Amino acid sequence: MRLVDGSKLLELQNTPVNIRNICIVAHVDHGKTTLADSLISSNGIISQRMSGKLRYMDSRPDEQERGITMKSSSISLYHAVQKQEYLVNLIDSPGHVDFSSEVSTAVRLCDGAIVVVDVVEGVCPQTRLALKQAYSENIQAVLVLNKIDRLILEMQMTPLDAYVHLTQVMEQVNAVMGELFASEVLGNEETKIDKQETKEKPKEDNNFYDWTSALEDADDSNLYFSPEQGNVVFASAIDGWGFTVHTFARLFSEKLGVKEEILRKVLWGDFYLNTKTKRFMKGAQEKAKKPLFVQLVLDNLWNVYETIAVRNEKEKVPIICEKLGIKLTTRDLRHTDSRIQLQSLMMQWLPLSQTVLNMVCTKLPSPKEIGPEKVEKLMCTKICDFESLHPQTQELRNDFLACDSSTERPVIVYISKMFSVDKSMLPENKPKALTTEEMALRRERARQMREQMKLNEVNSQAIPMTEEKKDENAQENTNENEKEENQPAFIAFARVFSGRLRKGDKVFVLGPKHDPSRILNIKDFEVDPNKKLKDLKSDEHITCAEIKSLYILMGRELEEIDEAVAGNIVGIGGLEEHVLKTATLSTTIACPAFSELQSAAVPILRVALEPSNPSQLPQLVKGLKLLNQSDSCVQVLLQETGEHVIVTAGEVHLERCLEDLKNNYAKIPITVSEPIVPFRETIIEPPKIDMANEEIDSQNIDKGNDTEVDPVITVLTNNKQSRIKIRARPLPNEITALLDKSTDLLKAVSQHIKSLHGSKNIENKLDDLNINGAHELSDRMLKLIETFIEELKNISSKLGPEWSNVAEQIWSVGPRNCGPNLLLNQTPDYDTKFLYHKNELKEDPRFEYESSFVNGFQLASLAGPLCEEPMMGVAFCVEEWSLDKSEGDDAGHTFGPLSGQIMSAVKDGCRKAFQVQPQRLMAAMYSCDIVVDQKVLGKLYAALGRRGGRVVGSDLQTGSASFRVQALMPVAESFKFALELRTHTSGLAAPQLLFSHWEVIEIDPFWRPRTEEEYLQWGEKWDGVNRAKAYMDAVRARKGLATDRHLVQHAEKQRTLSKKK
Repeated sequence: MRLVDGSKLLELQNTPVNIRNICIVAHVDHGKTTLADSLISSNGIISQRMSGKLRYMDSRPDEQERGITMKSSSISLYHAVQKQEYLVNLIDSPGHVDFSSEVSTAVRLCDGAIVVVDVVEGVCPQTRLALKQAYSENIQAVLVLNKIDRLILEMQMTPLDAYVHLTQVMEQVNAVMGELFASEVLGNEETKIDKQETKEKPKEDNNFYDWTSALEDADDSNLYFSPEQGNVVFASAIDGWGFTVHTFARLFSEKLGVKEEILRKVLWGDFYLNTKTKRFMKGAQEKAKKPLFVQLVLDNLWNVYETIAVRNEKEKVPIICEKLGIKLTTRDLRHTDSRIQLQSLMMQWLPLSQTVLNMVCTKLPSPKEIGPEKVEKLMCTKICDFESLHPQTQELRNDFLACDSSTERPVIVYISKMFSVDKSMLPENKPKALTTEEMALRRERARQMREQMKLNEVNSQAIPMTEEKKDENAQENTNENEKEENQPAFIAFARVFSGRLRKGDKVFVLGPKHDPSRILNIKDFEVDPNKKLKDLKSDEHITCAEIKSLYILMGRELEEIDEAVAGNIVGIGGLEEHVLKTATLSTTIACPAFSELQSAAVPILRVALEPSNPSQLPQLVKGLKLLNQSDSCVQVLLQETGEHVIVTAGEVHLERCLEDLKNNYAKIPITVSEPIVPFRETIIEPPKIDMANEEIDSQNIDKGNDTEVDPVITVLTNNKQSRIKIRARPLPNEITALLDKSTDLLKAVSQHIKSLHGSKNIENKLDDLNINGAHELSDRMLKLIETFIEELKNISSKLGPEWSNVAEQIWSVGPRNCGPNLLLNQTPDYDTKFLYHKNELKEDPRFEYESSFVNGFQLASLAGPLCEEPMMGVAFCVEEWSLDKSEGDDAGHTFGPLSGQIMSAVKDGCRKAFQVQPQRLMAAMYSCDIVVDQKVLGKLYAALGRRGGRVVGSDLQTGSASFRVQALMPVAESFKFALELRTHTSGLAAPQLLFSHWEVIEIDPFWRPRTEEEYLQWGEKWDGVNRAKAYMDAVRARKGLATDRHLVQHAEKQRTLSKKK
């Protein structure tokens, strides 16, 4: 039974100082949901005995079946520490790598995090990612070292070994934190140095240089986890116990007659108790003495476990209870299962929920303590800094910091995701308890109906037809209403950062691309209150919505409230038609869109969907819209071929999406295609070694079949007015990586160049459109462009003379103006600008066709010649572009406008230039992190080998018999890998797959024996499997492109007779 009702929680919401917004983050299966159960049981929502078994926060059936959390869900808990009452908004997040976007949505709304680490497995990849996400959002964390019971029962360690193991695990966690801290400090130091350089330099001695690093001055005192600070809990969530060093300091201070403060300092660390002098001394390891933590804490724990769980000495249980001052019920004392006896005892002696919630309330910050750094991070994107924001927007920083709910403050609410609930689950649709008057009315109505029925039986009159018709109409109406009710309702998962949000309030819904500086510069700007998300144009990002309902989130349930105040996490209803995935609600247009959520998982796995019954296509389209809205990571695409495609982060994520579509959103049977794997196309330098691993010599190449091809391709437009020369060259990996890293910056530069081109054509209209400053780049943007140019110059200076002035030559990047391919301008007589956007250009007749030229390159790089997949790592050098309009002036009527001709000519030229170079396919690669028992290590290597994977590294985990193996594997070969691995290793290996990078497949898709050594090894006709060609043909066949596969090999052979006669 719940100990605290909704009214008490509502009362606590009004004091932001006593609110704690926290999330639980960890690797998969480290005990997050079991810990959450334990904390929920402290409020009486579930029984203490059921915590760990019920998994209350996993409300979906597939979560319960699989035993993993798939979505982040929130619950509000009450807790009191030293007569101070607190409201804890707890969010349980998934640990599986496929759902790391859910962790991002949870972390964004919180001020603190509980990091759970399994002491046997230690720091795992997802633990690192969770720590990184929490650190990047400026969130303070506390540590829970879970599953200590496994060290006793499973690993059978001695208390001293366990102590050493615990220190090692803590060091691992602190090492990750230190790494994150150092990288951030050094990054900030660079920006500070850049800012100082712009100021006037004081006169100084040239022989002096300041070698001190920012790391030496940076304060990291509150960064690390250490038990003496009280931010580490040692726990076993399944057995329901947990303690901090402070817990035992309080217990032993009376027994030993020592001050609690002193015990807190010496209970963890290299201290021991000198029995002669009765003093605590340092150097337990040196003198081979038991550390205090082992002597006072772990020895007692081990004794309790060994007595009850290992030796099952039931007669000693009452004696232990008496010594600890605990009362066990007679039912527990008689229980045959010793583990249940142990759990009952430990829950009373060292209650986990009490310990963790005490630590959360004392160590983690309240919403009032939000720092200016975090606010600036929320308000600014990567490429715009706080100073470049509009003055009205900058003023909002004070509202964020104040976290005040007074009416003068503007309302600022951030929605991190939309989640669906069944309409019957909404509080307003639930059956309410009847009052005595209503019950009396119903009784009276039932009595009248009985009397009417008796009269009808006596008279036995025929029912007129009109009534039947009325009933039929009514039935049709109810069917339509049922259909509407069957659609799930969407609730926004949100946090109020400022102001007070009430039911019925009208607020602006600002989309993720909303730019306040652009809107505030427009005179008399008004928002159409009737417009919804679907009615907006591409450059509009504001709608006006009414808050229909507000809820407190209580795990599986919702509780309706009338208003939400600053600092709280709430659910908001009625925004389905205004919010797609994330949005900001505000009463002022000056509020910026919050910075984009950072997710570790990249959606890479795509499948095409179609309804089993073609007539149900509208339901599928509707279902896909709802799925797209409810899942922050999924992407829904409609391809040119008419296929409906969904892109997901991995197999488990895909299964969840399909389950949702079939059961909740579309509610129809669906046919799913084989997974569609993306590839990239590239070119390489001519290889030096052939397939037989012999050096290629100019003497031994079979030149009979090869004709020398000129790498420079010359193309003419159809009307012969323009002549273009293009050469394709492979981009060095360093430049490709830099381009890949700087996509946001390149996109912004491309848009700026486009706007400059556009402004030249509409200079006369500029006065009407008040867009002052729209073509000016911010200082931060200019700084980022400078650093990009510097990095590019540093890389190109190491690469050789042909790349020396690549920064000046860049004309465009592609595909989509932000990809890893370059268009380089090496023409002697035509100037362009991209990174050097301030350069003044001379008047040139070719200028008006420049956008057509660039678009031709964009089209070519978006669909390469191998199998129409995007290109990667290719530089197209334009060596000549001439335009002579005098030739054939009338030809325009025959061949269409010259701009279109130039576009198609450039596209063809780029593709031909690509084809004369050695072509290769690039495959997407997963990095696999696999924890495997050493007994089945060989089976794991065999499974990886079968799928074209390779092991990068493996090491034995400290204190266990399991290995951690890092491997790389092509995404194309990864389907059903987890299932195969579990089958072959009897469940002793569990892989975590995360997209890593793109890798060139070494073999040429069109390879045939050419050198003497290859002829010797394979003969004239090679009939083996060319992996690259197999991938290429599969993609071409899927896209309906021609392949050289012969369906009929030998047409003259025909077998019509049966083999058996």
